[in-house]
Amino acid sequence: MIEQVPVGGGSTRELIAQARARQDALASVDALMATATGTAHDIDNTMELTVDARGTLLRLWLAPSAVNWGPQRLGSLIVEVAQVAMREAIQASYNLVALRLGEDMTYLIEQLSGMPAPARDPQADTGITVEEFQRRRELRLRETERRTGGAARQHDAGDGAQGEADDYDLDTFDPATLRSDR
Repeated sequence: MIEQVPVGGGSTRELIAQARARQDALASVDALMATATGTAHDIDNTMELTVDARGTLLRLWLAPSAVNWGPQRLGSLIVEVAQVAMREAIQASYNLVALRLGEDMTYLIEQLSGMPAPARDPQADTGITVEEFQRRRELRLRETERRTGGAARQHDAGDGAQGEADDYDLDTFDPATLRSDR
């Protein structure tokens, strides 16, 4: 005997509309993932390349000094940099999909594809240390303060100039301060 479980959540028409909306959203996943790109460069800035989430090379720039690496090392360096760019592109594609389908469906797609989002990969390189991040942040803030002529200090002093405060917030906003698992 088959147990019947109520679907719940509205009328039949509402359920059909929800199913069609999910179907349309799922159909757009491939197009969304195709728009995502990732760009990376080597530590010496002798190359920069851009790939899409499928690994297609979209752009490659080599500095004239890249010839100093020799063909073997240059080839392996291009592959290494392309892998970093592809991880960025894959993460960007999952971020786009999550905005459209939600976190649960995106996680399901990750599981089905066998390619977890780099942000979720426990074996992935976590990037820079907290100390290095803070050092770089301080350098960015000092550079911004230098460019704005001390507007940061005026804002911290609370001089009450609303227009200057708004400009300061936009100039010094660091998106890395936002918490996210993606």
